[in-house]
Amino acid sequence: MIANGARDDFTRLHRAFAFHLGVATALAWLTALYAALYAPWVRNIRALIDPAGGVDRVESTVSYLFAMPAVLALAWISIVAGREALRRAQTLPNVTVEFAAAAVVAFGVFYLSIDRAVAALNAGF
Repeated sequence: MIANGARDDFTRLHRAFAFHLGVATALAWLTALYAALYAPWVRNIRALIDPAGGVDRVESTVSYLFAMPAVLALAWISIVAGREALRRAQTLPNVTVEFAAAAVVAFGVFYLSIDRAVAALNAGF
């Protein structure tokens, strides 16, 4: 009976997490695409965003805008396609804590994606 309750908990949390990660992925892609319309297409956008500190690391506009949304999309596809593998690979004793930790990491990547898009928009205006 406990195993069935854990499975139901995992299924419920997985559905909620997959849905919210999908929404975050879509928002990140839409924001990056919108920023791409107004961002300057240069070889080193970091030098435009932070002239004092962006010279040593070269990053093009494409990688600057689309790297984090691509990571989110890859994570979303991985959790949707690999649900049973995630169920078997549980590392923490509590499923809720495990999904909460994954949500914190996903939110961090989402935040970086939006922050980069806003910085590119500010460089474009």
